[in-house]
Amino acid sequence: MLWNIKMAVSSMAFLLVVACCGLLGSLSLLKEGGCYFLEWELTSVNGVSVEMALLFDWMSLLFLSFVCFISSMVLYYSGSYMGGDSNMARFMYIVLGFVASMLFLILSPNLISILLGWDGLGLVSYALVIYYQNEKSASAGMLTALSNRVGDVAILLSIAFMADLGGWNFIFYVGGDSLGGSLAVWLIGLAAMTKSAQIPFSAWLPAAMAAPTPVSALVHSSTLVTAGVYLLIRFSPSLAGSSLSGVLMLIGCTTMFMAGLGANFETDLKKIIALSTLSQLGVMVGILSFGGAMLAFFHLLTHALFKALLFMCAGSIIHGVSDSQDIRTMGNLVRFMPMSVMCVNLANLSLCGIPFLSGFYSKDLILEVAFMGPLNMICLIMFGVATGLTVSYSFRLVYYSLSGPWNLSCASSVSDEDVVMTRPMGALSVGAVLGGAALSWVLFPACLMICLPPLFKMLALLVTLIGGAVGYTLNMISVECKLKSLGFYKASFFSGSMWFMPFLSTVGVSMGGLKVGSVYHQLSDSGWSEYYGGQGTYFMLSHTSKILQSIQENSIKIYLLVMLLWVVGLLLVF
Repeated sequence: MLWNIKMAVSSMAFLLVVACCGLLGSLSLLKEGGCYFLEWELTSVNGVSVEMALLFDWMSLLFLSFVCFISSMVLYYSGSYMGGDSNMARFMYIVLGFVASMLFLILSPNLISILLGWDGLGLVSYALVIYYQNEKSASAGMLTALSNRVGDVAILLSIAFMADLGGWNFIFYVGGDSLGGSLAVWLIGLAAMTKSAQIPFSAWLPAAMAAPTPVSALVHSSTLVTAGVYLLIRFSPSLAGSSLSGVLMLIGCTTMFMAGLGANFETDLKKIIALSTLSQLGVMVGILSFGGAMLAFFHLLTHALFKALLFMCAGSIIHGVSDSQDIRTMGNLVRFMPMSVMCVNLANLSLCGIPFLSGFYSKDLILEVAFMGPLNMICLIMFGVATGLTVSYSFRLVYYSLSGPWNLSCASSVSDEDVVMTRPMGALSVGAVLGGAALSWVLFPACLMICLPPLFKMLALLVTLIGGAVGYTLNMISVECKLKSLGFYKASFFSGSMWFMPFLSTVGVSMGGLKVGSVYHQLSDSGWSEYYGGQGTYFMLSHTSKILQSIQENSIKIYLLVMLLWVVGLLLVF
């Protein structure tokens, strides 16, 4: 146990140093308005250079510092949470490999070099999801890997289409009007949708909760799921005026609404927080479609702070209640785990956008800019309702696990005695309170002019109050009245199952794909394609080569036969 904590502390110290250096470098470059671009040419193909490139600008260094800070807290937290694991060193090395892949993706402005970090995230995330080596983890890992492979193929195809522009350094070529550039942007949008789990690729994100909780805190706050949004932010100049922006707006709003609705019917603590992450990713993709790349980046950073804190608190609670993740078996934890409960409340209130916490500065600004933008009525309603649903499931979680009736057995021993787990939570709590204000001063030193009618100006606060009241009181009434939602079982099941997306992504796709693959194999691979393809060509060429070889042996029999055929041919002609 002591060795595990020492290893976690050493990893944490290294990442903290990198985070501090990245933060100082980002502030310096932001003040100077410059950047550093490093490039190594590997080879040249048809006049197009294949390069490895690194871009050090204020955005990449700031995101790098946040990733390293959260990763350092997660690794220190893992020293206690994973202390009983017999493969602690392997776990630490896999997490460090995950962080390294994310850092490589952040610093790469070149699609070829970014593919290394992108595929590294996919490979290491699969290893982390199947870490517990049971059937559920294997199924979740396979769903995660196959869903993300769609994005990997899109990145590969975009590399092929960007060759039309003369290079793969996308920061120099975005915004072009060529066909290859337009197709590359659409493929990048598809890749971002798979990595950030937008509809219809949303099923893998809650399934990835099969991974250990420290991994969830890292993956669902600042690394894997934000990689797609970060790539869209880098490609944001190409989204302006593109038809892709309208598609992303509809997809982001629908994902946000679907995830918020599903979280209000979920009972697994980690899946509720995962659906919360999915909802916030929808917010980021939605505001990106309006051209608000800076706003999306702002919310990306603030969300990373309070979402990592929320997952750490969830891990502390799960650890304390004998590894149960069902919120209905908890309750009244405020008497026994005051530190964890305080941090959960801070993270929840920041998520809801309560004024003057970190989530308020980004979320309120995003909603007001969206209300000023060219929103149609459906997307406007989705934005408002999804904001209320966020507060609703947050207060539902508070009632079931923190302040509601005690549902644990009398033999449970619940406490906050493990300081190795509570210290990182305290550090992230400071970020959840002060991070939004500090980032708003840095990223938006000049005030934005927002002109809205009083109703729209107060709409965010109004739906927050309504959502909180509905989420707390309605669930309290439902528990006392034996779950009235069971009277609407079909609607509850449809809403709680993410609109049947897990079924469609697993059984539906696999069964349909297997049937189509079987027919294709019979008709093509083992049929006409085999007869006229590889085997047919092989037999034809081998038979022809044997005839030519026999002719070249200068045999008198063959010579006489050819002469006879030639004479017969002449007689037939004349």
